Amino acid sequence: MPTATVVQGPKELVDVPKLGKTTPVDYSKLRINWPQASLLVITPFIALYGILTVPLCRATMIWTIFYYFFAGLGITAGYHRLWSHRSYEARLPLQIILALGGVSAFQGSIRWWSRGHRAHHRHTDTDEDPYGIHRGLFWSHFGWLLFHPESKPGPADVSDLEKDPLVRWQHRNYMWLAPFMSLVLPTLVAGFGWGDWRGGYFYAAVLRLVLVHHATFCVNSLAHWLGEASYDDLNSPRDHFITAIVTFGEGYHNFHHEFPRDYRNAIRWWQYDPTKWLIHLCSWTGQAYGLRRFSDNEIRKGNVLMREKQIIMEKTTIEWGTPACDLPAYTWEEFQHECRENGRMWTVIDGFVLDFERFIGDHPGGEGMIRSGRGRDSTKAFNGGVHVHRRAARNLLTAMRVGVIKRGDTASESAAQA
Repeated sequence: MPTATVVQGPKELVDVPKLGKTTPVDYSKLRINWPQASLLVITPFIALYGILTVPLCRATMIWTIFYYFFAGLGITAGYHRLWSHRSYEARLPLQIILALGGVSAFQGSIRWWSRGHRAHHRHTDTDEDPYGIHRGLFWSHFGWLLFHPESKPGPADVSDLEKDPLVRWQHRNYMWLAPFMSLVLPTLVAGFGWGDWRGGYFYAAVLRLVLVHHATFCVNSLAHWLGEASYDDLNSPRDHFITAIVTFGEGYHNFHHEFPRDYRNAIRWWQYDPTKWLIHLCSWTGQAYGLRRFSDNEIRKGNVLMREKQIIMEKTTIEWGTPACDLPAYTWEEFQHECRENGRMWTVIDGFVLDFERFIGDHPGGEGMIRSGRGRDSTKAFNGGVHVHRRAARNLLTAMRVGVIKRGDTASESAAQA
């Protein structure tokens, strides 16, 4: 069964929604990863030469399209949703097909790919994220593959994969499997099948490989750059149908980062997600089972909270995400004076002074409950004394900040403990 997202405590209320170190990339200090850089830089030129010199026949075109989806879905349905996230279970025949499809994309073994991807989810938008968008669109797309990074990805547990015989076999034999499945096999099929050796090599092998590379790389770049945050905006993942079309359905990425063990990326029937459709089809044949879906109520709740936040953001005059260093500091007595003498609708949560005047009528718990926090420290009530608020509610608080309580103010600390 899928598990719900753990509600984070008050430490999540930081000025920048990235909990780790973030630094720009200085490419002049990085060493080129020659094997990977050669593959990624040379293959587009080989494909371009083939396009300009070799006619594309119908049989080769059909074979190229088929093999393109075979490789792409091997990554998305296999490497990503099956092995990285365990969002469903698969029988051995389907596992073998997905493992071969994934290796034909020439993107590393299941174990290597999944280890990096789990680190990406655990350390999103920090320097421990191997392809974090905060380091630039080029880096997240494929710069991280062209150069040796300054540091290793953050820790991630892959002990389950290390016990998987098929994963171990593929990892052990990757160095011959990858070139055979990505370059040799598609050429042999076109050559022996209908005599198009050159077309098989330039189109089904090389061009198809380049297209699969950049389609799946868009999950790391475009899906963190284009679109909207439908369920949470703590980090960079975004939802957009264009990204979904490019990435075999992986474009509803904000949903995926919030509910990573859900076998779907697109939850609406009309949204493009061929990976979901493939998994669902395989479940009809018995090759896939145990398809995990997050609670529909929790999904709707996350979406509603984000919509409420956007409504409040349109009403408020406070700048979103105002850093604490730019806010005025009040003593506890000054804070209470503003509420008592000047009629401020202020409360304190986690040391921040919040103006909830414009939120009174929109508070899900009712007007009376939120008014009761006026002139008081509501930290304990907000963090579970009355209700354990979710991430979207915590994000919303930053739009209401008007000040901070001076550190070491004993009256405030006593009030918070009361």
